[in-house]
Amino acid sequence: MQLIMKTEFDNLSNNDDHCYETDSNGEKQVVKIYCGELLIAKKVKLKRSLRYFGILTYQDYLTKEE
Repeated sequence: MQLIMKTEFDNLSNNDDHCYETDSNGEKQVVKIYCGELLIAKKVKLKRSLRYFGILTYQDYLTKEE
């Protein structure tokens, strides 16, 4: 996975074709976005740090803005 921008992560999470799940463990929170069974992106929040990750071909799953 590679780092992606917050706007790209938001685009993936707002797509109705994608589902997501959250997992919290103490101070760490992870939000994973799936397209079917394929994990395409995740957000990791640790204390005050936010990082967004996407698979190498995440751009194929972005919705076009009009």
